Amino acid sequence: MDAAIASLVAQLGMIGIFVLMAAENIFPPMPSEAIMGSAALAIHHGTMQFWPVLIVGTIGTVAGNYFWFRIGQKWGYERLEPFVARWGRWLTLEWQDIEKASNFFRKHGHWVVLVSRTAPFMRTMISLPAGLAYMNTWVFLLFTAIGAAIWNAILLLGTQWLIGRFGNSGNIISYLLIAVTVLAVAGYIWRFFTWKPRAER
Repeated sequence: MDAAIASLVAQLGMIGIFVLMAAENIFPPMPSEAIMGSAALAIHHGTMQFWPVLIVGTIGTVAGNYFWFRIGQKWGYERLEPFVARWGRWLTLEWQDIEKASNFFRKHGHWVVLVSRTAPFMRTMISLPAGLAYMNTWVFLLFTAIGAAIWNAILLLGTQWLIGRFGNSGNIISYLLIAVTVLAVAGYIWRFFTWKPRAER
């Protein structure tokens, strides 16, 4: 199964890596861990190379984050709040979540964009407050690129370490990547169907 996943990722190619990593930062259920993990399998099987995957994956991450940054920058609070009120279920967030992230951004400054990109939480959420605060676009792109490169490198190198450690134990890496994807999708579905605005709780 490891070879099958590696072959599938190789068929998607660099364009596929870019699209998936951009989508991962726009739509909730796409886990970067599974995308970069699958790419690491392709690297291990010799159908892809580390640096092109890291660079293209990082560019895709920046593109996905810029999508939300631009929305915050262009729409502002007045237009964004009714959008979140209408589509919050699909995004599994509400306006209070954005306000909390905005307060966190204002409290800790622009460096939050860089630091949050290297952590499992708030990696994409912070893009909206950055846009709403009219953070300098080039600084945002630079900080996002650096943080995304670090995170993607951790995922690639971490998966390669797991392959080296457990690669001879059947298809354990493949099952792990599938489990991560299933859990991410199942978690999104659960949040979607159980989501309620705080006012209705």
